[in-house]
Amino acid sequence: MLGWQSIEKNNNKWTHDMFVSDHAKSISLDDESHKIKMDVKLKTEYGAVLHMPVLKEGKDRVSHPGGLHICVPPGDDPDYLITGTHAYPSGPGVALTADTKLHRNPSEGGIHSMALALPPSQARQDVSRTAASVGDIHHHAGGAGRSHPPSSALSLMEGGGTRNSSLMRKAPTMPKPQWHPPWKLFRVISGHLGWVRSIAVEPGNQWFVTGSADRTIKIWDLASGKLKLSLTGHISTVRGVAVSTRSPYLFSCGEDKQVKCWDLEYNKVIRHYHGHLSAVYDLDLHPTIDVLVTCSRDATARVWDIRTKANVHTLTGHTNTVATVRCQAAEPQIITGSHDSTIRLWDLIAGKTRATLTNHKKSVRTVVLHPRQYTFASGSADNIKQWMFPDGNFIQNLSGHNAIINTLAVNSDGVLVSGADNGTIHMWDWRTGYNFQRIHAAVQPGSLDSESGIFACMFDNSESRLITAEADKTIKVYKEDDTATEESHPVNWKPEILKRKRF
Repeated sequence: MLGWQSIEKNNNKWTHDMFVSDHAKSISLDDESHKIKMDVKLKTEYGAVLHMPVLKEGKDRVSHPGGLHICVPPGDDPDYLITGTHAYPSGPGVALTADTKLHRNPSEGGIHSMALALPPSQARQDVSRTAASVGDIHHHAGGAGRSHPPSSALSLMEGGGTRNSSLMRKAPTMPKPQWHPPWKLFRVISGHLGWVRSIAVEPGNQWFVTGSADRTIKIWDLASGKLKLSLTGHISTVRGVAVSTRSPYLFSCGEDKQVKCWDLEYNKVIRHYHGHLSAVYDLDLHPTIDVLVTCSRDATARVWDIRTKANVHTLTGHTNTVATVRCQAAEPQIITGSHDSTIRLWDLIAGKTRATLTNHKKSVRTVVLHPRQYTFASGSADNIKQWMFPDGNFIQNLSGHNAIINTLAVNSDGVLVSGADNGTIHMWDWRTGYNFQRIHAAVQPGSLDSESGIFACMFDNSESRLITAEADKTIKVYKEDDTATEESHPVNWKPEILKRKRF
């Protein structure tokens, strides 16, 4: 009975403690735990400055957190005393004394005199140089009275420091574009019975070739624009033509899956290259070896040996139609653009992709290589992008041609031409991306306005003529306006127009 009574008494006590105690009341501070907490906080948050002295008010000595006490000589201001954990003697073999252990900051007067004796800072020099250039500009413009900055600006310039440099920092601006003469329509050539889809100029610059939806290939005299020859053999639209610089051969490809080699001495087909499973959209010849590269709607590009007709490589990796292909002697030797919105740079020897460029959001229908620089451009419905070889590093966007861009051409003077599905042609300065001219030529009489479209464009080998292949079944030839001057056609250039988008 006593045991049960004691258990019941203890239960009553526990119940009383549980309900009577105030849990909202803070726990009483424990000195030992508080000391541990503060030590941990000191080490984690103030470990970098624990070695510095602690000045105790009303006393002439400085105490160190670790227990080190350093005497302050009379007459010295303790606010300027700094002690390091590793003081250095004035020379080898010289022992440290109480004075050499203390490092003193200079007084305000010493700082001021030292600042006056020092040469001007880089920030002050930049500011004065900027002010001089602004003055020169006003002087040349006839505003000599305004060439000197006001006194408040002078005081800011003399002040130096971060405030001055932040005020005088100049915003980055794009370089001024090179002036190019405008281009004008020179000749309209008719003769095809369907859309003109492709152009190639022969190396001697005497004639050029066009391929059309009327299934014919026509050869035209470049100087007069007269028809020289028509070649028949394709059974569907001729999508690509190329003239060899190494042999008297003309190559063509079309939507009939055929790739043909024409001997221009006999005007006959001498070779067929069989292998593509769907329409062949473009072709290009390697500049230094006897290799032909074609691309197709079957999402592949194929490398052919011209003489043996062997399919050396089948370049796979694109997931949609490969619309354009270009070759060059330097690496990467093959560049393709596809409707899967990617560009691929290929290793010709291995037959594999070197790099895949995924910046475009829409189909890439055209690629052009700069004739002198190690760069290239690609055209898509979103914009034109410029790239650097060999890895395809992005350079800049050329935005403003708001249409489906079918073709690009560039000459040695840095004039980039883009032709679009709506019949517009834009002229760009290659270096800055400035759009200096826009052309929308009238369609051929009897054609619908909707038949205004540019499918291909190309400079001739003299780069004085621009040839375009259009949807109104015509070939148009443009030339530079010889009468134009920089004064009559000034560059309407504003720096804010030339902002480069980095994506």
